[in-house]
Amino acid sequence: MTPPPTTAPDYGIDAPRLGLAVLLAVAAGLALGLGFRSSPSETARAVASIVLSLVPTGIILILLMASYVKIEKFRHRDRMLNMVPWRGDEQVLDVGTGRGLLMIGAAKRLTSGKSIGIDVWREKDLSHNSPEAAMRNAQLEGVADKVEIRNADARDTPFADNSFDRVLSNLCLHNIPTPAGRAAACHEIARLLKPGGVALISDFRYTDEYMKAFRDHGLETARSASLLAAPMLLRIVKASKK
Repeated sequence: MTPPPTTAPDYGIDAPRLGLAVLLAVAAGLALGLGFRSSPSETARAVASIVLSLVPTGIILILLMASYVKIEKFRHRDRMLNMVPWRGDEQVLDVGTGRGLLMIGAAKRLTSGKSIGIDVWREKDLSHNSPEAAMRNAQLEGVADKVEIRNADARDTPFADNSFDRVLSNLCLHNIPTPAGRAAACHEIARLLKPGGVALISDFRYTDEYMKAFRDHGLETARSASLLAAPMLLRIVKASKK
């Protein structure tokens, strides 16, 4: 039987391999612990006790990951977008757009502006990560005419200097493996911002590096935490170009 057509946008599961690994670890720990708990070996029973004591932590982590995927990342998106004023004619870039969460959220605030998403589309970062998935979500959200999707690396984009009023990114730059690479991405974002433009970069690590790189390019920076029911503390770096 052919499944019914999708009528709701799907923004995927973040870090799906990590989530699967935690789920399998919890299942294996539960099976091991219950199996060894009645063993005649004192050592086996001690191992079972330790393993079973860790299972609740794994379950809590799974619940927090599910909460972020289903609820909290949408709250976080809205918080980021509410940190700056919107006229409706802005040119917006979403770095590491994935399935389009920030790109589409920004597009909903535009009238004559454009929201562009770039990515290298790695499935280990987001389930079913592809430009087609992002565009499908844009169509379902009714903003396909306000978005554009490009294949591009955050460290080397095809756009001219001073192209964007807003540059957005969530949980992307930490995937760049070296400090030099992450600095290059921040330098690229600074280059792309128009005077008076603002970048909002959200991540759970390396935000000190991002702030330093933006300051090196003369941007004013501030940082705030986003308190979510999630397995990590997200911080938002706001960088403003004079």
